[in-house]
Amino acid sequence: MKIMKLINNYFSEVSVNKLVMIIAMLFVAFYNVSFFENVINVYPLDTKNAGFVISLTVFVWSIIVLLFLPFCARHTVKPVLITFVLLSSLTAYFMDSYNVVIDEGMIINAIDTDVNESMDLLSVNLVLYFLILGLLPAYYIFKVKLVTGTISQEIKRKILVIIAVAVLLAVVIISFSKFYASFIREQKPLRYYSNPVYYIYSTGKIISKKLKDKNVKIIPVGRDAHDLDLDGKRELVILVIGETARADRFSLNNDYRQTNPLLEKQDVISLTNVYSCGTSTAESLPCMFSILERDNYSISKAANRENLLDVVKHAGVNVLWLDNNSSSKGIAERVAYQSYKRSDLNTICTPECRDEGMLVGLQEYIDSKLNGDVLIVLHQMGNHGPAYYKRYPDKFEKYKPTCKTNQLEACSVEEINNAYDNAILYTDYFLSEVIELLKKNASFKTTMFYISDHGESLGENGLYLHGMPYFMAPDAQIHVPAIFWFGDNNPVAKAELEKQRDKEYSHDNIFHTVLGLLEIETTIYQKNKDILAVSK
Repeated sequence: MKIMKLINNYFSEVSVNKLVMIIAMLFVAFYNVSFFENVINVYPLDTKNAGFVISLTVFVWSIIVLLFLPFCARHTVKPVLITFVLLSSLTAYFMDSYNVVIDEGMIINAIDTDVNESMDLLSVNLVLYFLILGLLPAYYIFKVKLVTGTISQEIKRKILVIIAVAVLLAVVIISFSKFYASFIREQKPLRYYSNPVYYIYSTGKIISKKLKDKNVKIIPVGRDAHDLDLDGKRELVILVIGETARADRFSLNNDYRQTNPLLEKQDVISLTNVYSCGTSTAESLPCMFSILERDNYSISKAANRENLLDVVKHAGVNVLWLDNNSSSKGIAERVAYQSYKRSDLNTICTPECRDEGMLVGLQEYIDSKLNGDVLIVLHQMGNHGPAYYKRYPDKFEKYKPTCKTNQLEACSVEEINNAYDNAILYTDYFLSEVIELLKKNASFKTTMFYISDHGESLGENGLYLHGMPYFMAPDAQIHVPAIFWFGDNNPVAKAELEKQRDKEYSHDNIFHTVLGLLEIETTIYQKNKDILAVSK
């Protein structure tokens, strides 16, 4: 009873500093499971590493205390801590369940995610995390009685606590200096799992970039672009942007089980060695249409300059973007755009609006363009996870049993793979329908160019979904499918291109390849980056 009374007395009435330290302890114990799991993978708990791993609990606790204390005072401590326990309960769920990290790209993805995609992520486990790690601590913070002194007393106490914690942190680092030298310099990926430290840092970088870019004018690109019209024939190019498709799941590329039965009957050329610009849609999609190459690319840089669609439009091409995904990520702001995520426009919703709905009425659009070339971009829902089973109609459920939940950790490897591959089967069907549409337009030189924005982890090495920092991303997240189909009236040297199907390409090639397809001349065009230049 005395122990319970002491505990009650300790936790029922607290100072601002003590409340911050208590919540920091909760963060170490319950919100950083993924962090410590990944640490132990690198530093196994043996006699050599045990002391260091234990010291990391003090290290992480000290960092969190020093992060929160400057912003926590009598009237701010509760709103600040409640906000972060609620947010961190959600980040803990995604890191623990899918082994993802919450970096800039992931945060931007979360901001851009629409309601339907958000619902795909909702699960019982997510609700439990939010209740237990979010609402319960938030309720305690809200109800606890704060014991405060005068303003000067509070400032002095805060300074003393900050100094004491900083000294403790220094002692810990010095005591295990050899370990921390390795941890800080060589184990950067481990720091990405620290909750809430890394997502706070990433959010700060996003805000900083937004403030810098706020008054930046759009940089013109390729204003000298014009159509060469080499043979008097108009071009019709359909560029299909895949979603979350990985190259090794396309049977066109290997002896994997048949996921491309319809495309195998078409005269397509599948490139086997293509790599994405990023590991998330928010990062990759703008990069795919940017003149900036991956090594010089950032989301903010791309947003501040015209993109491929602008250059094509400068040349007088009719441009249309149809979207069955969340958005174009700002790419299609200056061209004709239609969202097919709504049933009032997409006539094929069961109940999810299907990619094939973007093809309904598309011939009428093509027929309405009496002059000029035509570029149509179809942005798929594709294999968007984790609810892969929702990405295809029932008739495409060839591989069974399938994972029928968005809680991938609750499914077997076989079930996850089956659901994912069934969605690839539906993409196979969708692309074959795009080809059939193009075949009806013999008066044009026709081309279909399909390429995915990024890949997906399906449980390999405990990783799920995508969004890992590029330098540590597995091949599954960056090795993407890319497929060409050319109409009979398109004089492309298919045999020569087929010989180079195993050559390494990347999203950096898209910009110049599309310009080449549309026979657009501009000083920014680089022939050596055009995948099809070999056939001209």
